[in-house]
Amino acid sequence: MNNPVTPDMLVGLENAPEEVKSVLSTEPRQPEKDPTLGIPVFVNREGSPRHRLVTIGDSLTHGFQSGAIFNTKLSYPMLIAREMGWDKNFRYPTYASPGDGLPMNLERLVRELSNRFQVADGINALDVAFVVPWLWRYFNEIENYWERGQGKQAPRTGLFNHNLAVYGWDLRNTLSRTADIAETVIQTTPPKDNANFLQQVPENANEIATLWVLNNARDSLGKALTPLEAAIQLSHEGNIETDQDDGIETLIILIGANNALGSILTFHIEWSGKDFQDMATNDKYTVWLPSHFKAELDMIVEKVKQIKARHVIWGTVPHVTIAPFARGINKDENGQKVKLGSRYFPYYAPFWFNEETFDPKRHPHLTANQARAIDSVIDRYNNSIVDAVREGREQGKDWYLFETVALLDRLAVRRYIEDKQARPNWWTEYTFPPAIDALQPKPNSQFFKSNSQGRLQGGLFSLDGIHPTTIGYGILAQEIIKIMQLAGVKFYKGDGVNERKEDIQIDFERLIEEDTLISQPPTAVSAVLDFIGWLDTTTNVISQMYRASL
Repeated sequence: MNNPVTPDMLVGLENAPEEVKSVLSTEPRQPEKDPTLGIPVFVNREGSPRHRLVTIGDSLTHGFQSGAIFNTKLSYPMLIAREMGWDKNFRYPTYASPGDGLPMNLERLVRELSNRFQVADGINALDVAFVVPWLWRYFNEIENYWERGQGKQAPRTGLFNHNLAVYGWDLRNTLSRTADIAETVIQTTPPKDNANFLQQVPENANEIATLWVLNNARDSLGKALTPLEAAIQLSHEGNIETDQDDGIETLIILIGANNALGSILTFHIEWSGKDFQDMATNDKYTVWLPSHFKAELDMIVEKVKQIKARHVIWGTVPHVTIAPFARGINKDENGQKVKLGSRYFPYYAPFWFNEETFDPKRHPHLTANQARAIDSVIDRYNNSIVDAVREGREQGKDWYLFETVALLDRLAVRRYIEDKQARPNWWTEYTFPPAIDALQPKPNSQFFKSNSQGRLQGGLFSLDGIHPTTIGYGILAQEIIKIMQLAGVKFYKGDGVNERKEDIQIDFERLIEEDTLISQPPTAVSAVLDFIGWLDTTTNVISQMYRASL
């Protein structure tokens, strides 16, 4: 039951728009239990759609992990395609490079540090003298590959990708951006050498990644298409038998997290203004107002209605404040949340800080009230998504709701699992598949840490503290597969011919082996995190870099 908003909950939000203050909530939105929202729909199953799976979204769908887009063969769409027996047909971008990905693969970096400098037990001043020159060379090689080398040679001729997601994109990007726009940005902002090795990462990384997703997505005249337009064109190829009817069997749309994620990445809230639809100026906003989000969503819905897809699965937006990139901190001795039964800690700061090292006067952070405001706004985003699915089903469209937000909430260790008083009455802890449940320590939503003894904590989030590990993507895929089975989607064996009649379960034992963070934990993660924390506590250099990005 939602309690009344009290004056103390508005402290620090005095300058927030009235729309934000009016939606503040002491309780999280209760998720929908039925993906159909209780509305039956007749499904025409005549013919075999030519494209069995198409996905639109952001980094979560693109397959981003540990600071880079690299392991796309293990993205959740690809894991679903594998269970469908359609993985040989599912088309997706790849990002091979000297550093295994774009812009910076933190897992590869930590492994290289560990192998070259044996820093698993800590990084001292002598190590730094050797590590810094090597880091500059390492970053420079990756930067040159993407800015001046083979990384610039994105494919221009060929078939459309089925995974049309691009990391970092919000609703407006999905509506408007194309490969040609990305190419224009690259051409008009040529790379420049940077003497600061901490900033020696590929420039225009998102635009480069976009080219590898969308460069082939063009109409018959060569006009570049948005992901939505590309899906429309794929869907109009029709079925295999007659080239008519639905060309896509299942379309998955998980988009919207980047309309709020910037607040966590920068530890700064900038509410969207009247120019929220202008891509030339709207990147200064870190959280979209609910009304602005709905305006963008309504346009996406109208585009999706033009896509001839037999089933459409819409995902809700997760509460970004749960991601371990932002660590909840209390400077008081008890280290507890703001009060008994609250979801929130007094402060949220970068993951390398703790109660002893964090200084709210020096270091970037959000307050409990700001975190509540972000979550409350996201709940309104999700109300709009639910309304869109409901309207679609009432119009006879086989649309489904996937409560991405509820999945993350049910995995939240510090918010709910360790704090029974903070749990809403609808909440239940997520039940892991047996293979994951048997891992020691049991994977959770805390920041990943490991040393020479193995994994110490975490396991669901990769080294960037925002995106899932491979087993995390497996859990996401498993939950979507449940909805697909509810929709009547058929799954086949690896030959793509023989149907699987059983309840479809991802082989998590296999996935654990494929997840190198879990099966082969890097030995230097904890040492690197400790070093970052020490560096920022003593010099404030990392925090200054964050402030410079605001």
